[in-house]
Amino acid sequence: MCGIVGVVSQSPVNQLIYDALLLLQHRGQDAAGIVTQQDRKFFMHKAKGMVKDVFRTRNMRSLLGNSGLGQVRYPTAGNAFSEEEAQPFYVNAPFGLVLVHNGNLTNAKALKAELFHHDHRHINTESDSEVLLNVLAHEIELGTRGLPLQPQDLFAAVAKVHKRIKGSYAVICHIAGHGMLAFRDPFGIRPLCMGKGADGTRMLASESVVLEGTGHLLERDIAPGEAVFISLDGQVYSQQCAENPKLMPCVFEYVYLARPDSVMDGVSVYQARLNMGATLAKRVISTVPPTDIDAVIPIPESSRPSAQQLAQMLGKPYREGFVKNRYVGRTFIMPGQSVRKKSVRQKLNVIASEFKGRNVLLVDDSIVRGTTSKEIVQMARDAGARKVYLASAAPPVRYPNVYGIDMPTSNELVAYNRSVEEIRAIIGCDALIYQDVEPMKQAIAAANPKLQGFDASCFDGVYITGDVTVDDIAALNAARVGGSEDDADTSRLALPNAGGDGA
Repeated sequence: MCGIVGVVSQSPVNQLIYDALLLLQHRGQDAAGIVTQQDRKFFMHKAKGMVKDVFRTRNMRSLLGNSGLGQVRYPTAGNAFSEEEAQPFYVNAPFGLVLVHNGNLTNAKALKAELFHHDHRHINTESDSEVLLNVLAHEIELGTRGLPLQPQDLFAAVAKVHKRIKGSYAVICHIAGHGMLAFRDPFGIRPLCMGKGADGTRMLASESVVLEGTGHLLERDIAPGEAVFISLDGQVYSQQCAENPKLMPCVFEYVYLARPDSVMDGVSVYQARLNMGATLAKRVISTVPPTDIDAVIPIPESSRPSAQQLAQMLGKPYREGFVKNRYVGRTFIMPGQSVRKKSVRQKLNVIASEFKGRNVLLVDDSIVRGTTSKEIVQMARDAGARKVYLASAAPPVRYPNVYGIDMPTSNELVAYNRSVEEIRAIIGCDALIYQDVEPMKQAIAAANPKLQGFDASCFDGVYITGDVTVDDIAALNAARVGGSEDDADTSRLALPNAGGDGA
């Protein structure tokens, strides 16, 4: 998962893009980058790290111009330790293109070979985003050779890109001297929206919270398969470029990834999480008598709306029992020391009075590996809880994600090839309650009848692009980014907008 933003204005945009990336920091903490344009020249700075650490005053002063784009990266494939794979990516022909991408191409390996043998283009990193940029550049070049650039030429190029690449992609591309091109995959798996400022500034971003947080009005989401071109004078052109587009966004955006104050594809993320809490309440009642529950306690942060609604439906007190330390830093490795794994107890602390002598229902947004859940359940017991029940607002995560979420391989998923009772025994809770897949989808879709479905592949194993095989998953798993404890702590409990079991 990543966060992307693009801006076309009549005023300098460096500070605006920086502010936008801060609002997208929850979508990626590995690296950040900004590129701006002035007089057909690009100015770029990118590096590993959080936004506040990557950009210093001297860097910001060098980012000149009234248009530009930015990205925060959370890598899912490629080399997590290479600054060369931080975005934006640049190619000098045709015209000069810089690109940011959120998503994951499922046929990147085949495309890379195709680019080399047939298109005579060189890919210098392991990033699928560089592959995507070169495919786009090749198609634009073929359609505009010797001719002035027109929006229709770009739309024709995007139509060809849709036919060549597979997977998920929300893309913003700056074309030197011309403007900003943005497009979304034919299923709309990854989000992208557009807005306008009072001064005429145009902004594209992964989430609506970026527009609102920078004083811009959300106009609409980019439709699946659609391409939008914004000229440097602010004129907007758009066209549907896919043959059979369907609105089927990633359900995990609503479960965990997005900020609760965002609206995606017509659905309030906060309302979606409230709805999931209401449907989860029915599952809880069928598993644990409400009379056996003394309090409902969320695992910070993104499970809070679901936990609040669940508590209300059960008629039970909602309590805050965990406090998250937002300032847990990296683990420094000194010579001669072994790697020390960070404990959940460094990231969360219990309020013992909320547990002592009580039967508590803990609510999480999702359970992935199960190791964090196991430790949190033990923390509740150590604080004096008589019984500890655990409810997940999402169904069991049984399958890997191939569309741009840093999801573990099958063997790392606690729910893979296990029954709910087997998972409960591993985690150590007295009862484990999961959301069902269809009620989850219905709870989210209730806010927008135009939704034709969801990518819920990590829950139901259905890969909506139709091109993913067992061999493809194995190859993607082999390319999946790993981390090490001597790097910055980016586990979900360490993130600004995190809750849930990411470790």
